[in-house]
Amino acid sequence: MLYLEILYNMELIITIFLTLLGTYFGIGLLFGLFFLFIGAKKIDPLMNDTKKKVRVLLLPGTIATWPFLIGRLFQSKTT
Repeated sequence: MLYLEILYNMELIITIFLTLLGTYFGIGLLFGLFFLFIGAKKIDPLMNDTKKKVRVLLLPGTIATWPFLIGRLFQSKTT
């Protein structure tokens, strides 16, 4: 019986962890698409001349670091 309780608790912990991880990456994907095609121009003016293929290559890094980038986006001066 103790083994089943430990197994159930571990399954619950894994479910919670994967749900939080999926939520983190889901928000990161939505923010990444917005940031790369609209918001990055506010931080770096050179992004105006960047091709879409380069922006797609930057998407995984943007998804992973969205909490840092959202702070920089709101702190930047709007042009």
